[in-house]
Amino acid sequence: MTETPAAQRSLRVSGASPWEDEFGFARAVAAGDFVFVAGSTAWDDGMVQHEGDPYHQTLAAFGVAFKALARYGLSAQDVIRTRMYITHVRDSDEVGRAHKTLFDAIRPVATMVVVEGLIDSRMMVEVEVEAHRPGLATSLEGKQ
Repeated sequence: MTETPAAQRSLRVSGASPWEDEFGFARAVAAGDFVFVAGSTAWDDGMVQHEGDPYHQTLAAFGVAFKALARYGLSAQDVIRTRMYITHVRDSDEVGRAHKTLFDAIRPVATMVVVEGLIDSRMMVEVEVEAHRPGLATSLEGKQ
């Protein structure tokens, strides 16, 4: 068996979600020059933030994702794809407005999908991000 070069192995980080351990997932995974961030919500300090406010829940959810990206030295500027899962179509304008607030100058590809519900009924939006930076894998070598 040959050893996989360090730059090609994935590097995982954890966040503050209680479901990470319960369900067995990482908050974010670096694979090569890409970082994939798991679904993030407005969950912070053991509770749902901004209950009933889709705009601020979206900002908070992206904040969770950005915190994970920062562990790799990345920021919103490195985001190339976003996905937004919302629990009601009536919230699409506010969620879209929050997305524009954060990404208007960056313009990642984006998807917004209406879903039946999220793991906590107070959550109105869940977001995922994918980021890319040429040379990231090399800069992460030895940090595994």
